[in-house]
Amino acid sequence: MKSVVIALLALPSVATAFIPSALHSRKMIIAGRASTRAAATAEGTTSEVDDAVEEKLAAALAEDIMAVPPADASSVFVLPDATAVGVSVFDCVDEAAEAAIAEKGHFLLGIPGGSILKMLAGTAPSWASKTTVAYVNHKCVDMGDEKLATHAKACKLFLDDWEGINVITLGGSGDSAAEAASYEKAMRDDSNIPTDPETGLPVFDMMLVGVGDDGHVGSLYPDRDEVLVSGGDQWVLPVDMKTPGSITLSLPVMAGAKEVVIAACGVSDKYPQGKSAGMVRAIEGLETLVSFPASGLRGKSVWILDEAAASKLSPAYTSK
Repeated sequence: MKSVVIALLALPSVATAFIPSALHSRKMIIAGRASTRAAATAEGTTSEVDDAVEEKLAAALAEDIMAVPPADASSVFVLPDATAVGVSVFDCVDEAAEAAIAEKGHFLLGIPGGSILKMLAGTAPSWASKTTVAYVNHKCVDMGDEKLATHAKACKLFLDDWEGINVITLGGSGDSAAEAASYEKAMRDDSNIPTDPETGLPVFDMMLVGVGDDGHVGSLYPDRDEVLVSGGDQWVLPVDMKTPGSITLSLPVMAGAKEVVIAACGVSDKYPQGKSAGMVRAIEGLETLVSFPASGLRGKSVWILDEAAASKLSPAYTSK
């Protein structure tokens, strides 16, 4: 879809400028909560200060929220159904690949797990041999595990047909820290992955991202330390919130891509109402990148939604 591609080109080149101030504010809030309640506990007055503490936290969070303004309406595209969303997403990938290869001879693509994999199914692009794929996140499991491994699912759906593709894979162990370190080393050692000299971050040509109803992107979940990682020193993070553990690209790495496409569509047992609840928070809700990590990608992303996913958005986003 040409209009989506044009919108991608019009978005700012840097989406991480707000992150340091937002992170600083959130850290101050967390520290304030801990110190206030510790003092109250020591004095035996915890119950008396709880309400006041929460009011102050709410006010502080309201100030912090302003660091992540709502997404621009021009970045949100609402299509009739999941099929149309899938076609549009692949069109964006195809356009980005052709542009990157024309410019520098290679295309660097980040892909997540979940429903976005199905949007690439059945494709066999001519540019595959000039493409490197890295995973936005991946469970620390055997790469051949067809139930749990995103890599196995992606191979079955499309990667096996992408002739000559270079895929950066995990080692297949259950050690998330070791897998994260190994994955980052593989990325840093790959000559097809350029680095921004100012930020120290890898520069993906396109990053495909899915969003959970709780706001997680990759394996970056709300109110966890991994969301607070900033700068270019650590690209890949271990996450042990669930079993098995996983690895994930940091939020600055995701936001540092030249183009970010977030797609949401479909109704399922997991999402019987579609993804409307998550999308309204991700796109226009009063959120911090810690309370709802997807909000941290607002400034850079194009959002491609079906009507179900867009059903709770304000008219400004849906009446274009």
